[in-house]
Amino acid sequence: MSLPKVTRPLLRDAAYDRIRHAIVDGTLPPGTPLRDGDLAEQLGLSKAPVRDALRRLTEDGLVDQKPQSYTRVSDVMSPDVLDAREIVRLLHEFAVRAAATTARPEDIAAMRAANDRFAKAIEAGDVEAAIKADDELHDIPVRLAGNAAVAATLDRYTPLLRRLEHARFSSALAWNSVERHTRLIDALEARDTVTAVSVISTIWTDLLEDR
Repeated sequence: MSLPKVTRPLLRDAAYDRIRHAIVDGTLPPGTPLRDGDLAEQLGLSKAPVRDALRRLTEDGLVDQKPQSYTRVSDVMSPDVLDAREIVRLLHEFAVRAAATTARPEDIAAMRAANDRFAKAIEAGDVEAAIKADDELHDIPVRLAGNAAVAATLDRYTPLLRRLEHARFSSALAWNSVERHTRLIDALEARDTVTAVSVISTIWTDLLEDR
């Protein structure tokens, strides 16, 4: 039995994932110069997949590039982040409006279970687990909305907000999120669309305002 060789696309994806994670968790803070040779050496890769990863991260808004001048980690509060926050907020409001009329008891139970996991992760100081549980909770209204374009757009722009989430969930402000999640779930269970939309709007607005 033999294992297949790691292909170039997989190396490219691995470089992207590792550099992106280092930017999101603050290992590579805003303004850090990104040199493809240095990164390639640290990752044990050639320059080609690293260059491709930096191109993708530039498209994501996590890296700033100016040809023949610099490549660096973008500012946390860049215009791209502000724009992404607005798009993400509006799309989650759309999803919650739909979920308020379609959520079943099992959907509500799944959201409560995700919020429980979120709270336990916060208590344990496990930010990655908290982000995962937060995603699972918010993915339920998105799924119930049944709109592929909404889901795809959120997949595109939510990663740009990860550094804000990482900072928030690393602080005492994370407990505000637990309480807001509970209010959101209660509103959806009661089919109170107005309250549910107001809460979800606050969740995403305060991702910036509560800093």
